[in-house]
Amino acid sequence: MNQLNQSKRIYFVGIKGVAMAALAVWAKELGKVVAGSDVAEEFPTDEELKKTKIDVHEAFDETHLVAFKPDLVIYTGAHGGRDNPQVVYAKEHSITSFPHGQALGLAMAGKRRISVAGSHGKTTTSAMIATILAEAGLDPSWAIGCGSIRGLGAAGHAGRGDWFIAEADEYVTDPGHDPTPRFLWQKPEVLVVTNIDFDHPDAYRDLAAVQQAFVRFQQNQGGQKLTVINADDPASSVLSHESNVVTFGHSREALYRVRDIRFTPGKTRVMVYKNQTRLGELKLNVAGVHNALNAVAAVAVAGEIGISWEVIKRGLERFGGTKRRLEKLGEIRGALIYDDYAHHPKEIDATIAAVRAWYRNNRLVVIFQPHTYSRTKALLSDFSHALAKADIALITDIYASARETQTDGGLVQQLVDGVKDCMPTAVYAPTVKEVSEELQRKLKTGDVVVFMGAGDIYQWGRKIMNQSDKYYKSNK
Repeated sequence: MNQLNQSKRIYFVGIKGVAMAALAVWAKELGKVVAGSDVAEEFPTDEELKKTKIDVHEAFDETHLVAFKPDLVIYTGAHGGRDNPQVVYAKEHSITSFPHGQALGLAMAGKRRISVAGSHGKTTTSAMIATILAEAGLDPSWAIGCGSIRGLGAAGHAGRGDWFIAEADEYVTDPGHDPTPRFLWQKPEVLVVTNIDFDHPDAYRDLAAVQQAFVRFQQNQGGQKLTVINADDPASSVLSHESNVVTFGHSREALYRVRDIRFTPGKTRVMVYKNQTRLGELKLNVAGVHNALNAVAAVAVAGEIGISWEVIKRGLERFGGTKRRLEKLGEIRGALIYDDYAHHPKEIDATIAAVRAWYRNNRLVVIFQPHTYSRTKALLSDFSHALAKADIALITDIYASARETQTDGGLVQQLVDGVKDCMPTAVYAPTVKEVSEELQRKLKTGDVVVFMGAGDIYQWGRKIMNQSDKYYKSNK
């Protein structure tokens, strides 16, 4: 019996996390009574949870469970996992509880499943596929790790159609308790892998270990067992040995191929081919070569499941991006302000390249908040070289994960020094106050400013925008 489907009252411990919030919205749309708990801090998901009228309790007090009387508790590893006081209470009182990864796998059961995995780009690619299927009138379900999707709506949806699109994360199910990669709870008919990279050094010893996890995921497939992989990514070649594999990319070997990418401010145009046949031009509302590739991955999936080119094109032209992926916040005295989730060197590279493509003659200011000590330490040199591609880099203190026991140990200063070795305009600005003061001194009309990272820097750009009238003056 699928206990998730049978449950009527579901409580989410750590509900503000992007993956958790998406599943909570899905459950609410399905007719479940939903509530949850989290820290008081502002999250990108707050708006959608409020819009969906889901009650969010502050802190992890077991009295909230007593009052709510759930028949199912879903929890995240971000707040202690199964050691969280509310989860402990649930287990002690025989209330069924699942980690998020397992719950998402159960949510997908009974549908035709599309899982989108990859170290980078899976959120955008998932959202693109969901938007295309919605444009096709298929009313799919989806659960995607972002606050919201422009052109589509909430990051979670319980559709009446046959398909369920889900982001598939390679991180562990419950740190310290269950090392199972979270995506192994999914059993997709269609598996999309945008790329494979060495991320999460606290969970994987090297790239080979990450690749092996993806191979195991591919072995989970059912139904037509279609795998869509990036022909330009050598690490993804470990997935190419199955018979039903479709490729996308720049290279001539790719079945779905992207060519002639052109950029103008606010638009990306790309010509798409299947084999040597030109399908046509896409006009995208998202920046960067990486997003052109994400779009072609979505084209490949939609094309292979029988959606016409005209519908695919309309869907992708409707797609406006996802929250925290180069999301424009507004302007401060003629400088454009963006917010971005990039927290890995390759993601920083891609975001900077995307901004350069749209704004060729503008100065680029990056405010970067490193995320986790383990990732910062393992990829320190790569971070330095990536950040040095900005014109000015302001580097904050590390946003630590609750699962880490490691401390800074001078890592931030090493990162700042590493960037300074490549370009002299790197500055250590540990807090939002110092960042604001640096911007007051340095910001000029025409600059493009990107607040970047996976931690609470999400709030910083908005805070500084709110005080801009009082503190900022135009510097020509």
